[in-house]
Amino acid sequence: MDMGVRVNSVMPGIFATPLMLGMKDRNPPMWAQLNASVPFPKRLGEPEEFASLVLEIARNSYINGHQFRLDGAIRMPPK
Repeated sequence: MDMGVRVNSVMPGIFATPLMLGMKDRNPPMWAQLNASVPFPKRLGEPEEFASLVLEIARNSYINGHQFRLDGAIRMPPK
């Protein structure tokens, strides 16, 4: 049954949230390593970038059934 519901998701990588920004001061080498681990751009994501993507997904009524990676192409190594 067609109910007119669109389903999309955003899969974020490492973002510069207040919690992560606290690590920047407490452990600068780890902060630098995290930034360097992102292929491009070599930095953590900004909350505004996440919000921008969510806004565009909502604004564009033709996007449906998609998962968006928002991670600067980072791939975490296996444990």
